[in-house]
Amino acid sequence: METTTFEISDYLDSPEVVANYLNEVLKNGDSKDLIVALGQVSKAIGMSTVAQRTGMSRTSLYKALHEDAKPQFHTVFKVLQALGSEIQIKAVQTTE
Repeated sequence: METTTFEISDYLDSPEVVANYLNEVLKNGDSKDLIVALGQVSKAIGMSTVAQRTGMSRTSLYKALHEDAKPQFHTVFKVLQALGSEIQIKAVQTTE
């Protein structure tokens, strides 16, 4: 039996699935996880398409969304917009 590498980008096939995925990462992950998730969603949509929508080159986009990258918030914001997503802030109870 032959196995293949799991690619989450193969399953990010609708705006609702993308939104659920990114929200789950925001809820349970950290900033590194979010960058990786944005890269996976960009891959699912098409890096060329996302690069064009952000005004970035594909090379710059790949570098910004690399696992070890630390992109500026402006870049993350542009990518989110290019993906048709937005960040919303909600109050949460603290344990203090």
